[in-house]
Amino acid sequence: MTYTAESISVLKGLEPVRHRPGMYTRTDCPLHIIQEAIDNAADEALGGFCKRIAVTLHGDGSVSVQDDGRGIPVEIHPLEGVPTVEVVFTQLHAGGKFNKGDGDSAYRFSGGLHGVGVSVTNALSLRLEVEVTRDGGRHRIVFSAGKVVEPLQRTGDAAKRASGTSVRVWPDTVFFDSPTIPRAELERLLRSKAVLLPGLQVSLIVEGGEGKDWCYGAGMQQYLAEQIDGDLVAPIFTTEKYAVPGDENFPPGSGAAWAICWTADGGLARESYVNLIPTPAGGTHETGLRQAALDAIKSFAEHHALLPKGVKLAAEDVFSRASFVLAARVLDPSFQGQTKERLNSRDAVALVARMVRDPLELWLNEHPEAARKITDLAIRAAQARSRAGQKVEKRKQSGVAILPGKLSDCQSEDTARNEIFLVEGDSAGGSAKSGRDKELQAILPLRGKVLNTWEVEVGSLFANREVHDIAVALGIDPHGPDAADGVLANLRYGKVVIMTDADVDGSHIRVLLCTLFYRHFPKLIAQGHLYFAQPPLYRLDVPGQGKNRPPRKIYALDGNERDASLDRLRLEGVKPGAVSISRFKGLGEMNSEQLWETTMSPDTRRLMRVRMPGTDLANPVLNMLMAKNESAGRRAWMEANGALIGAEI
Repeated sequence: MTYTAESISVLKGLEPVRHRPGMYTRTDCPLHIIQEAIDNAADEALGGFCKRIAVTLHGDGSVSVQDDGRGIPVEIHPLEGVPTVEVVFTQLHAGGKFNKGDGDSAYRFSGGLHGVGVSVTNALSLRLEVEVTRDGGRHRIVFSAGKVVEPLQRTGDAAKRASGTSVRVWPDTVFFDSPTIPRAELERLLRSKAVLLPGLQVSLIVEGGEGKDWCYGAGMQQYLAEQIDGDLVAPIFTTEKYAVPGDENFPPGSGAAWAICWTADGGLARESYVNLIPTPAGGTHETGLRQAALDAIKSFAEHHALLPKGVKLAAEDVFSRASFVLAARVLDPSFQGQTKERLNSRDAVALVARMVRDPLELWLNEHPEAARKITDLAIRAAQARSRAGQKVEKRKQSGVAILPGKLSDCQSEDTARNEIFLVEGDSAGGSAKSGRDKELQAILPLRGKVLNTWEVEVGSLFANREVHDIAVALGIDPHGPDAADGVLANLRYGKVVIMTDADVDGSHIRVLLCTLFYRHFPKLIAQGHLYFAQPPLYRLDVPGQGKNRPPRKIYALDGNERDASLDRLRLEGVKPGAVSISRFKGLGEMNSEQLWETTMSPDTRRLMRVRMPGTDLANPVLNMLMAKNESAGRRAWMEANGALIGAEI
């Protein structure tokens, strides 16, 4: 194959657009090429020359965009030698949008970037008709596939002050995946023009159907109030600020208008624009708004000492519940692609941040109650983020959770018969290991008191070593009360037995463990797997009485049982002074044989099954006992029930 000068193709005029349409516009549907015509009309309104824009969906699939702006110039272009309106629709890089150095230019902050907009519309249309009214006359020119088929001609007279442009487009469906223009998306586009240009009348007319009209006298504030569906934490804050002549950092007229608010719940409404062009993918102007909001709210919080110790606000915290409409004016904006869905201009970050911060900070200080509510919302978001960042997973190896090293597991795989004893202290754990039935009974010693997990988030549970080891040993994950029964499918033991000393500390540990299981493993209780061991508090050594009555050891759970045993021995003829009574200080004082006989042997032990109470009854009590901010309630409860507690011990 030869490679010569003839091998090089040169595409002229609008041929590049028709050859590679995806480089210039969205090709999923014709909406974007219609948007180019709408944007031109909106730019006239931005310059103050247009009061009404009407878009008509015709029955033959064509679309008309009509405005009452100044009208595209129709005189002969001095360089091209053809009517200016023809230049605008046939040359890729032509338009008033390049005259941005002119401070009076209507297109100083237009959405156009390369001057390719409406010429792309022409290139990808089967037919395009333009009617211009200006300078006392009406003019018409018609294109097909980007070429002139009916040259410009004057079609009649018009009132001297009448002006405007009407563009009717028949999109060429060959270039688009679907010929249908999404009605909802078109409506959002037209509505946004009315929002950003207060007082502008925008209409959608549908031949044979029902159209719509938009006009927002209050602009962004009115629009944002209609979009949000949650409860406002503070009033909507809306204003605008632009650089003035002589500004050393930004071109005169550049800046932003915005409306922003915070809601406690509900969906969020967030829309941003650059020079009236929607930017659904956001960009650097939104980054500037986030930075300004962070700086202003952080400054307010620090000035009023509202930040809890260890809490640092981030932009995501401040913006987690924020809704906004942002309209930036940027000279020569840089977009990601010709479709302009995301702003890339680096200067826009500093521009919007500087314009927004001072007015927002002033507003916060003028509305301290509202500012405190917004700050509190951000602080709660920061605390939630911090907890999420501390989330700890089970330690695993090859996808399987590693059993804790201090667990002495049983040999049987019969879950229904297997038991695990959660034992207070290493010394008691040692006795339990020696005295247990190794076939069916597992021992997990606990060091000290378990963490109070009543107010601990699920993601932070496993940061505590003891809680982690309990969950791994049991083989189940934390869950809620409404979880399916299948959450216990991997439970490794049919009985989970809490075995603590029969004293105040032991009772406290039982309460802490009960809190853990009730709060984070409720199905374990609901299905009857949780038990309390009941080790004795007293031992009565009874001397022998002849050959038929050898010495005996009697164990009593508490003082009542001790007294009842003494009464029974007295009836048997045993003198009270002959009985030696000892009180166990804890499980660690028992040897393995005693622990087996009194607390672990299925034949002689006494287990108490823990049952699931109604949440209406249990939740208030546990909250009063375990919540950090309920100290006053606990004190009152203990004062009222102190005698009962003493009697139980």
